[in-house]
Amino acid sequence: MAAIITEKFRRHNAIQFHESFSEAAATTYYLFIGKSSPFTSTTSGGDDNVPPVPADDINSESVNWRSMLGAKLISASDISFVIPRRDWTNNTLYDMYEHDISTSNPASSGATNLWDATFYFMTSEYRVYKVLDNNNGAVYSGAEPATEVTTPFELGGYTMQYMYKLTTTQIQKFLTSDFLPVTTDSAVSSAAVDGGLDILRVTGGSGYTDGTYYAPIDGDGSNGIAKIVVSGGAIAAQGASGSNIYQEGSGYTFATIDLTDLYSDTALTSSASIGAGTGGAVQVIISPRGGNGYDAVYELGGHYVMMNTKLEQNEGDDITIANDFRTVGIVKDPFNFGTSTVASASTRRQTYAIKFASAPTFAFEIDEEIEQSTTGAIGRVVEWDADNNILYYLQEEWDNYGVDANGNLIAFSGANAITGQSSNAVGTPSTTVSETVVLAGGTNLIFTSGYANPELQPNTGDIIYVENRRPISRASDQTEDIKIVVEF
Repeated sequence: MAAIITEKFRRHNAIQFHESFSEAAATTYYLFIGKSSPFTSTTSGGDDNVPPVPADDINSESVNWRSMLGAKLISASDISFVIPRRDWTNNTLYDMYEHDISTSNPASSGATNLWDATFYFMTSEYRVYKVLDNNNGAVYSGAEPATEVTTPFELGGYTMQYMYKLTTTQIQKFLTSDFLPVTTDSAVSSAAVDGGLDILRVTGGSGYTDGTYYAPIDGDGSNGIAKIVVSGGAIAAQGASGSNIYQEGSGYTFATIDLTDLYSDTALTSSASIGAGTGGAVQVIISPRGGNGYDAVYELGGHYVMMNTKLEQNEGDDITIANDFRTVGIVKDPFNFGTSTVASASTRRQTYAIKFASAPTFAFEIDEEIEQSTTGAIGRVVEWDADNNILYYLQEEWDNYGVDANGNLIAFSGANAITGQSSNAVGTPSTTVSETVVLAGGTNLIFTSGYANPELQPNTGDIIYVENRRPISRASDQTEDIKIVVEF
């Protein structure tokens, strides 16, 4: 059995994902960062120079939760359809839009499907154009396009359709070296004609009678007329002075031209003969549904969705600036800690915290192992807040990060002394039943008998994306601009 996943299926999935951010019963997505401990061959695999490829299994989801540092809500304004970036360069061969690119009819570049073909580009002024005709596979040679006319135009030997221009916001949030945002210009969309025809594909042949002829375009549409120009015995290629669409008509999903059914006038009242030449053919390029420019996202292959989230400083005290991170991911519909309610706050802290009754003997060190001898609990320092005597920590399953010698992960509890294994710092958790600390960013952190849990309930929702990176350090004056592209 032969089958394919069509572009429309990919597009459908991209649309559904995009809509899930803003529909009435919207899905909640958080960008999270994690893994402040190094990648090592004996624990997580790989190393910090060559991070391991994330595994797609049950265990790995829990691992990502245990190493999670913090999360930020991805809003509907943080997403965009995107397409692979292709910049305009003069003296370059661009493919043309064709409705039937395949292995038997490859594009000029050799692409065997439309979505791999280089049939659009972006100029230095951030205008995006679709190439409708590439002058029979010639390089583009001319000025950089700058028009925003809503109908097809000719320049540099090419016929093109202006599609849209990027806004300042799109440039800042979604333009990268690899992708550019795609959106539909309403003026261009309104001018498009569903089933209208714009381009002819010509094989010149020889031995025909020079002249200008007009042919009714047959098919399932109406009112289409082609202009056929013969010069030097050959049918002239598409172009302003060559063959072209004289009247685009409408409603065509297939179309043909009969070279024995020609006329010498545009009203198609005076029959004419092209002569007894051979080898010539004129085929009609079928426009996409709605017409060229009607739906730029569909026409240009927008089955990619980009999410752009900025981590600005410490994000309301929820995302540490004292440590680095190595993992970036997306979690869908996680719960608030200790509840079955989907979280909705803009940021969430995922480290555990301990409030000490008094300052420890020494300052705790970032990434050192901490132990609570009475309980046997083991963890690793993420951050030490000396101003408030608060220790932020995680317990991962790796040796010296959270698991004892017997392989058990034991929670820190009670007013039992905690010791830093490198710093020799010793502190005792506060016994105050309920204590609120106002952090530097203005956030209230509430402790119960010296302990505070993360703000998202671990192992809820679904982690739908994970990416391991080299260590990324954070700082109080730093912003991380994180862009994630999902291809459907």
